[in-house]
Amino acid sequence: MKSPTSSEVARRAGVSRTTVSFVLNNVRDRGISDATRERVLAVARELGHAPNIAARTLAGGATGTVALVIPKAAHLYVDVFLSQLVASINQECHLHGLKMLIESTDDEGRDPGGFVDLVRSRRIDGLIVVNPSLAGRKHLGGIADARIPMVVFGAGLPDVERYNTCGNDTSAAAHKVVDHLVGLGHRQIAFVNFAQPEYLAVNERERGWREAMESHGIAIDPLWATHADLSAASGYRAMQEMLARGIKFTALFAGNDTIAFGAMRALREAGLRIPQDVALVGYDDIPLAEFASPPLTTVRTDTIGLGRDAMNMLLSLLRQDPGLQTLRHEQPVELIVRESCGASSPAVFKAAT
Repeated sequence: MKSPTSSEVARRAGVSRTTVSFVLNNVRDRGISDATRERVLAVARELGHAPNIAARTLAGGATGTVALVIPKAAHLYVDVFLSQLVASINQECHLHGLKMLIESTDDEGRDPGGFVDLVRSRRIDGLIVVNPSLAGRKHLGGIADARIPMVVFGAGLPDVERYNTCGNDTSAAAHKVVDHLVGLGHRQIAFVNFAQPEYLAVNERERGWREAMESHGIAIDPLWATHADLSAASGYRAMQEMLARGIKFTALFAGNDTIAFGAMRALREAGLRIPQDVALVGYDDIPLAEFASPPLTTVRTDTIGLGRDAMNMLLSLLRQDPGLQTLRHEQPVELIVRESCGASSPAVFKAAT
């Protein structure tokens, strides 16, 4: 079957071939609106048009392969956010004629810095690093200093000035959640984080919760905070353990929606009603969140958009000396208010940045 041409994309999108070329090659400063850019990309995806950017625009000797570095392969089974991100980045790779390699860093028996070998062996042209761990953090500095094209998920992370970054300010988003719950009259707000504190993003999310509580003059009971491990089952167990200790709280902030689903079950089994006895807020707004019972109040992140943005950033780095600039993309987040928090009507609040 013959591959669709750029002319077909242009005709379907109602633009010129030049516009299609600029959009698909991520050329900026040509007066192309975001709406037009999105329309061209959507048509290209629909038609299956995949320009071989790897062959046309990357530096000589390029492999046409980029790596997506994740903490643990097992996270793909339980973390909806990560699965959506992988799908989005993979789609962008196909669109631009690139191959994607997934590398995990924290699996048992693996060196946290093992992904550096991919760069040294010239098997990849660049990499996107998701949720870096404390152990793997030191290796990121070496890659950045060597001017290897790299995008790190983690807006607002420590040492952020050294890296090209993409993501949400998770600390500011957590602050917005607490502000909302306090506005509803809650002062005993527990927090079940989405993973263990070995990951930078986990610590940032908890930092936002703690700083927000303190900003409202709320003394934090140390027993209000605990950690799950990405899966609904781990959220269920963490909530069971918190309830077994007799901890008093009227609201719960779950570090992600999957954790919130597990916590919901534990709360119900303990005879507690949501939101009458415990107000509940999650994070990510995964597709199932609005179908929870009750529908889940949550922080919305555009995961598909983040994957696309991260890939476009990496392509920009691959096409020029990455030492010329440090790229930043911080996606705004929204608090999607549904019934689980006890608010009277659904609403959307922009998270402060």
